[in-house]
Amino acid sequence: MNDDIYDDFEIPHLARERFGVDVEISQVIVPQVPVSPTARATVFLTNKKQLFVYIDAHSRLLLGDVKKIVARMGLKAEVYFPPKGRPDYFDSIARDKFHSVFPGRSRVTDEDLIFYRTLAPYKPALVLISEVRDGEIYRYDSDSRTKWRTAAKFAYRRIKTS
Repeated sequence: MNDDIYDDFEIPHLARERFGVDVEISQVIVPQVPVSPTARATVFLTNKKQLFVYIDAHSRLLLGDVKKIVARMGLKAEVYFPPKGRPDYFDSIARDKFHSVFPGRSRVTDEDLIFYRTLAPYKPALVLISEVRDGEIYRYDSDSRTKWRTAAKFAYRRIKTS
């Protein structure tokens, strides 16, 4: 069985099961490309014309790692979906990590948690994309001088409506 076809069926199931997001893939733009030495990403378009990236890895990933991967792929993220049933997942992890570093602080602001959110474990990751910068999606390539090369040319910008 072709792995790409299998992924087309697996990703919507995983998105529903792990993130509580119903997606139907209409087109896979970039299937299973490397985005780090241990991680792979699939970029796909849904029936509702929304662009998503699904990232999974053999090693652990943090939200900060996923943000860096998405940026280096030439994508602009709109929503990082937390695990299903835990809408405040990133904030609760950040608050716990902040209190472990600063146990005496009782008042915690959102500005205090910005860095600690990036330390939340986030594997696998599902990200809604708002824009493809420069019309190119990049993939990791260890042989390249910049470590990144073009995986696909794809123009996309999500226009918000009221």
